[in-house]
Amino acid sequence: MSADPGQEAPLDAAAFEAALRARGAAYHIHHPFNVRMAAGEASPAEIRGWVANRFYYQTSIPLKDAAVLSNCPDRATRRLWIARILDHDGVGDEPGGIESWVRLGEAVGLRAEELWSHAHVVPGVRFAVDAYVNFAKARPWQESVCASLTELFAPAIHRQRLSTWPQHYPWIDADGLRYFRDRIPLAQRDVAHGLTVTLAYFRTRAEQQRALDILGFKLDILWSMLDVIAHHYPPADRPDRA
Repeated sequence: MSADPGQEAPLDAAAFEAALRARGAAYHIHHPFNVRMAAGEASPAEIRGWVANRFYYQTSIPLKDAAVLSNCPDRATRRLWIARILDHDGVGDEPGGIESWVRLGEAVGLRAEELWSHAHVVPGVRFAVDAYVNFAKARPWQESVCASLTELFAPAIHRQRLSTWPQHYPWIDADGLRYFRDRIPLAQRDVAHGLTVTLAYFRTRAEQQRALDILGFKLDILWSMLDVIAHHYPPADRPDRA
């Protein structure tokens, strides 16, 4: 019988961070659909389906971040967090990550209006993404910060796509991969802030377990999205990479 986390001594900062990072074993880089995609086994239809459905997540990130801001009374945190909205929506002459994802969609053969209409979004993906946004609206802002720590693991998946897609999918214009290149340093910046907040806020052993469960919830969101996409776009018997 496991001990009650409420009765255990809290982890020190290093051990708590290590426990958070260990949750990367459940990151969707290990999902069979992503494994197939990285191995060059995805058909153009699967790639397009993934890009179109993931776009719904991309356009929902600023909504999630706006919910964090609306729940956060700390001005210093808001000044840092608002950069995440600008990263995706763009500011001034910088179009932002959402527009970069549109370029990715065009590179794989989707029209911008197809992406913006969300016509290809399957119900399970919409449900999962909306659950994440609703979590950010309803929960304390520190919990939403913790949920964002899936970015601990994001640089690896971005580097994987930059490494494998040009080799396996030469039909995709390399300029369409800009989103993945741009997100690597931004994710590293965001992780530094997210870890600072999480390590400071979740102090007791029970609170630390809550943080691990929150991160697990966000990992489940990303994993379930690929479950739904894989079901909706079954692999072709012989992928056409032309």
